[in-house]
This record gives sequence, structure tokens and C-alpha cells, in this order.
Amino acid sequence: MNPTSYIGRFAPSPTGPLHFGSLVAAVASWLDARAVGGCWLVRMEDLDRPRCESGAADIILHQLEAYSLHWDGEVLLQSQRDDAYAAALDALKSRGAVFPCACTRSQLAAAPHNTEGEIIYPGTCRKGLPAGTVGRAWRCRAPNVYAPFNDRVHGELQQNLAREVGDFVVKRADGLFAYQLAVVVDDAFQNITDIVRGADLLWNTPRQIHVQTLLGLPTPRYAHVPLIINAAGQKLSKQTLAPALPEHARGAVMAQALALLGKTPPVELIGADPAELLAWARAHWHIENVPLRPSIANEVS
Repeated sequence: MNPTSYIGRFAPSPTGPLHFGSLVAAVASWLDARAVGGCWLVRMEDLDRPRCESGAADIILHQLEAYSLHWDGEVLLQSQRDDAYAAALDALKSRGAVFPCACTRSQLAAAPHNTEGEIIYPGTCRKGLPAGTVGRAWRCRAPNVYAPFNDRVHGELQQNLAREVGDFVVKRADGLFAYQLAVVVDDAFQNITDIVRGADLLWNTPRQIHVQTLLGLPTPRYAHVPLIINAAGQKLSKQTLAPALPEHARGAVMAQALALLGKTPPVELIGADPAELLAWARAHWHIENVPLRPSIANEVS
């Protein structure tokens, strides 16, 4: 790839400050872009307004700067992009690729779940709304074919959307646009060529590729780095009470993040600050060497 043609991005949800798992994903994304002289953008995925915390976006940007993860250009806010998402939804409607759905959570509670713990939509409204109901959400029709895709960390994968996910939501019952639509629209808008993110989003990829195809948009290259888990085996998140990134010992925290990405810094960099560590890692970065297994985070004292 021509280095100048690489555009990557980090897209956190401002539901609270960044934790260590977020940092690992950000570092992987930053290194993959900077190692080839590419651009690295930041997007705030503040689409789910009820879950976003006031001031969290500014805190996240401060944390990125404190850890020497500097970005290019302006920060894109999804909360200001509803018109673009509405236009994309209209395009999908014109193709007959989406349909209104009247189902509630309680009505879908008995539906089967996939290996990711998601409900597999049973197709209740696919051929039309049941009598006496009104559409609450919009769903995208899932094709009943095994669609292959390549991940730069996990290799060749495939998924049958109809059997393993079902028709998926692109506009929610509360009127908010769904992540699966917004992320595709924004990646195209920002000319993203490469997406490096956490492995918890790995099986979102086929849905996003399907929407890209329907809208005639390019498909970026994907790479999903291992999750960081706590001692109980849970993914670090706000729900599992993961602490915010520390304001002290940032060099030690960055060194641990690099080690979990397969890049243990040399002994001469013990005690180095994040900028020095990132400069070393940038020169030695190969995403193919990132481990597949989740890693347990250790507290930096």
C-alpha cells in the first residue's frame, strides 16, 4: 500500500474515560497507521446519546494526548451526522434492502442466540408487519450465503448473516440510528482505508461489509486485536468497572500495552515515556505478530 493512501481511525464511545483495554486498541490503530506514514483520525461515536457522559469526549482527547497518541485533522462527532445516516437509510429503502420491524425486546426474548450472545432475528416482520402492529425499528435484510472476509490478524473467516445474525437493526426503535449503519457511512465519509479495533467487534464486520456493498461504498481492510480482560476473564469495560487510565506512570502503562500487542520494549527503554516507546514500536510494528488470545491486564503501581 502507498503510505500516503493509508487512513486509519480510532472511534471510542464517550460513555466514560478510556481504560487500559481502550488504550491497547488505540495504540494498535495508531501504530498501524504511523508505521507506514499514514493518517490517524479520531471519531467520537456518541451516537447513543443516553449512554454518553457529559465531558467524556474531552477527557478521552486529553488522555490520548497525555499518552502521545496525537491525531490528524478535526474530531468527527457522530451526534452531528444524522442527516448523512438518514440519506443512507433512504438509499437502502429505495433498494428494498431494509424493512420496518414491530418486534419488542420481550417478543424476541425466546429467539435463539448466536455464539456472541446476540439474538438471531427470526424474521417475524420480514415479509410485512403483522396485523395491528406498527414499525418501530428498521432492519437490513441478511443474505443467506456464507460471505468470506479477511482479517489481518485472524486470517480468512466467513459468516452466514441470515443464519448467524438474522436481519439486523439499522435504525433503532427509539429513533436513533444504529451503529452498523453509522460506522459504514462515517468510514466512507472519512475515506478510511484500514480499521484496527478490538476483537469484540470482529463479527460486526460481515454486517458492515454487507451494508457497504448495498450502498456501493468501498470496504476497508480490517484487523482485530486481542481483548484485554480482567482476572475474572471479563472484557475490560465500564460495565466491568475497569478503572480509567492512570495519570501517573504512563510510560509503564504504555510499555505494558505494547507487550500485550507482541512488542515488548528492550531493556534500555525501561522508564521511557510514551513518546519514546511509541517511536521504538513504530519502527518495529508488524500487525501479523499481534497475538490472538485475550490478555489479562496487570495493574501498574
